[in-house]
Amino acid sequence: MEKVMLIVLDSVGIGALPDAALYGDEGSNTLGNIAAQVKGLRLPHLSALGIGKLVATEQFTPAGVVQGAYGKMAELSRGKDTTTGHWEIAGIITKDPLPTFPQGFPADFMESFEERIGRGTLGNMAASGTEIIEELGEEHIKTGYPIVYTSADSVFQIAAHEEVIPLDELYEICKIAREMLTGKLAVGRVIARPFVGKPGSFVRTPHRHDYSLQPPQPTILDCLKEKGHEVIGIGKINDIFAGKGLTESQPTKSNGEGIEKVKKIWPRLKSGIIFANLVEFDSLYGHRNNPIGYAEKLEEFDRELPALMKMTEKEGVLIITADHGNDPTTPSTDHSREYVPLLVYGKGIAAGTNLGVRKTFADIAATIAEIFALSYESPGESFLSLAKGEVKG
Repeated sequence: MEKVMLIVLDSVGIGALPDAALYGDEGSNTLGNIAAQVKGLRLPHLSALGIGKLVATEQFTPAGVVQGAYGKMAELSRGKDTTTGHWEIAGIITKDPLPTFPQGFPADFMESFEERIGRGTLGNMAASGTEIIEELGEEHIKTGYPIVYTSADSVFQIAAHEEVIPLDELYEICKIAREMLTGKLAVGRVIARPFVGKPGSFVRTPHRHDYSLQPPQPTILDCLKEKGHEVIGIGKINDIFAGKGLTESQPTKSNGEGIEKVKKIWPRLKSGIIFANLVEFDSLYGHRNNPIGYAEKLEEFDRELPALMKMTEKEGVLIITADHGNDPTTPSTDHSREYVPLLVYGKGIAAGTNLGVRKTFADIAATIAEIFALSYESPGESFLSLAKGEVKG
């Protein structure tokens, strides 16, 4: 079983964590609230893996016996960011939350940044990405000044029209920001947000690029790579881990492309993991408060799931989870502090096994370490024996 297919359904949370009130996220339940609003939502294959045991709704009642092991995980790290969520999955607990700047970034920093890039800037506020380009896009075109904004997450985002600031230059500006944002300003990600179009009809393009902090210590990915296993990142995994611990990276422009790359690469993977992030749940629907679109994207993934299950039923193991929530039914357009699903299927996995409530996402790192017989000091606890039915929960 020395092959792992690890898929992160970006933002598909399943209910508020006990400390959600500290983050303003009481009542958040991304999957549950979507199911309540979109009555026609059906996820038969996720239900067969046990999602209905985690989100109590008749829509997700499995047709028969649950085919895999199922449970849910709490985030032990402080925060609800993409970076902290993925790092925890890979074995790192973030004790101090990454800094956020709801009032914008300090004036002295922005002055230094503008001097470095040779341009002024617009914005410097917390805002929706689609709304701020509509608000400031025309001025950006006239001045050539990039639009800087942030959110409730630890991000420094730079939006620019591709015909005003070419992609190569935008990426270079982002690299400068990443270099400068250190110490108390060390945000989790600097994000290039290119767009095209005319005033009143601006559209963001798929040429987004993230520049993340490097993980502060080795992850399970580093350990796998060091021992000669393949570690193939699909989607924004390379960005999230700043390239560390990967032997190959496959960027994607959509969930569909990500799934196709997983299916294409799995047969040639000899020993190691495919670590895929499917971002569109979060980027296109969670942040835009669109439960109907979110539901359609969930159904799209569900239709692809049987092929992934078939690929892992005879070799390897499939692990499906998430990194945080982003409930599109709440007034907030930001991430939400939620439990995430843990669905496990594959060779040797006992059907209908309840993995319970895991104390940390890092249980995945501990489990991968056991699968590959690696010496990796993880803050998590492996669920492998439980998932295989060798011990009782």
